Amino acid sequence: MLLAHGFGCDQSVWRYVVPAFEDRYRVVAFDHVGAGGSDLAAYDPVRYSSLDGYAADVLEICAALDVRDGILVGHSVGAMIAVLAAIADPSRIDRLVLIGPSPCYVDDGDYLGGFTRQDVDDLLAALDDNYLGWSSAMAPTIMGNPDRPELSAELTNSFCATDPDIARQFARVTFLSDNRADLPRLTRPALVLQCADDPIAPPAVGEHVHAAIPDSTFVALRATGHCPHLSAPAETVAAIEAFL
Repeated sequence: MLLAHGFGCDQSVWRYVVPAFEDRYRVVAFDHVGAGGSDLAAYDPVRYSSLDGYAADVLEICAALDVRDGILVGHSVGAMIAVLAAIADPSRIDRLVLIGPSPCYVDDGDYLGGFTRQDVDDLLAALDDNYLGWSSAMAPTIMGNPDRPELSAELTNSFCATDPDIARQFARVTFLSDNRADLPRLTRPALVLQCADDPIAPPAVGEHVHAAIPDSTFVALRATGHCPHLSAPAETVAAIEAFL
């Protein structure tokens, strides 16, 4: 079981999930390049100019550990990275768990991604102008659960620990990517976990992902916000276990 974190996070976000599965699976958490304890010298702006570079990293991890028929769990943009990895080499991945996935954040005709292009441009401009200030302002919105400020503080600290220059490019790649056409190419079963009141990936997005993936299961969580593995780990684990 491989665990791919989302933008601004690192592998520590999975600490409430790992214990539920490590007695049955070899659980592998990792940091995307630029996050957590990763080697910043390994960052290549060309390789990581699209999500394909991150998906290639996942497959390199699979190759190094000789993973076959693994379970790939991805959160937020990590979910789309997981989809791309499973499409590129389905022999490595047997099933996917997609937590708060979004193939496209920008509204496009009848597709409601949750943001206008101006929203995204403003978000990226604010990030460029003051990354630490942006992190402090955005973390509570992304996390939700205003009655639990410790969760927002953790996310803020995680954002602030990420290399700012890499984070800026990763944000552009994340929020400007459009992987809607890739979803029907996924040949592996996938669980789509959708939070209530998710400010980043609203219900319409989760429903789109579910409808576009040929073999998918959709579960609407009671958890609110965008990070249920932190805010509601028991409910998240239960949904994953039911799927597996």
